[in-house]
Amino acid sequence: HSNRDLPGPYKFATLWSGQEGSLLFWSLLLAAYGFVLRLRYKTDPRLFAYASVVLAAVQIFFLMLVNFAAHPFAILEGPLRADGSGLNPLLQYPEMVIHPPMLYLGYVGFTVPFAFALGALIMKYPGEKWIQITRRWTMVTWCFLTIGVFLGAHWAYAVLGWGGYWGWDPVENASLMPWLIATAFLHSVMMQEKRGMLKVWNMSLILLTGTLAIFGTFLVRSGVLDSIHAFGASTLGVPFVLLLALMIFGSIGLIIYRRDALRSEHQLDSLLSREAMFLLQNLVLVAMVFVIFWIT
Repeated sequence: HSNRDLPGPYKFATLWSGQEGSLLFWSLLLAAYGFVLRLRYKTDPRLFAYASVVLAAVQIFFLMLVNFAAHPFAILEGPLRADGSGLNPLLQYPEMVIHPPMLYLGYVGFTVPFAFALGALIMKYPGEKWIQITRRWTMVTWCFLTIGVFLGAHWAYAVLGWGGYWGWDPVENASLMPWLIATAFLHSVMMQEKRGMLKVWNMSLILLTGTLAIFGTFLVRSGVLDSIHAFGASTLGVPFVLLLALMIFGSIGLIIYRRDALRSEHQLDSLLSREAMFLLQNLVLVAMVFVIFWIT
C-alpha cells in the first residue's frame, strides 16, 4: 500500500489502509490501553484484574486473526511494482492521517468500559465505584470517536463528493451507533451515581456500546456489505460473528444471573421529574440506534 514517492505522513497511514495492517493497528492500540490499565491497577486491584482478563480475551481474538487469518507480514503473490503499489488516491488527504486513528481509539477504547462492566458483573462488585472508573474511560473514548466521526464527515464532503457531510453509508452508520449509545450511558449513569437508579439499564448500555464497537469492526472486515469503507471480500466474517455472539449472550446471561445485585434503590417519583427526562432522552437515543441498525 506504499511506494517510495509517498510523503512521510501518508507512508505512516498505509499501516491502516489495508485489512491486515488495520487489524495489527487494532491490536497495538488495545495493547496500549491494556498498558494504561495496568499502570492504574492500584485504583482497585481486584476489579482491574477482572477487567484485564476480559481485555486480554479480546486481545487474544485479534492476535489470532493477525497470526492465522490476516497476516500483515505475508509475502504478496504475483508481480510487484519496483517502487511499491502506492496508497489509494482517495486516502491521500491530510485528514486521513488522523481520522482512522481517532475512530480506532474510540472503537478499541470502548472495549475497556465493556471489560470493566463485565468484570463488575462477574465479581458481583459492591457499590458504584466501577461506574466512576468506567465513566472516565467512556468520556475519553467518546471524545476520540466524536473527533473521528467529524473528520470522516468532512473527508466525505471534500473528497468523496457526496454533496453532503453524511451519506448514510453502512460503515458511517456503524460508527454512529456506539456513539449514540455511549452518549445515552454518559447521561443516565449520573442517576445511578446520585440515586442508585437504572442499574440494569446502565449496565446494558455500556455492554451494548462495547458490542456495537466490535460490530462496526465486523462490518468493515467481513465483506457482508458494499461500502467505500469496507475492505471487500474477506473470510473474517465467521470469527467476528462468533465473538459478537459470545459478547451478546454472555452479557445477557450475566445481567440475568446478577439481577438481584442490580436492583434500583429508588423509583421514578414523577413522569415530569429530571430522572424521567433523562430516561426519555435515553429511550430516544436507543430508538435512533435501533432504526439505524435495522435499516443498515
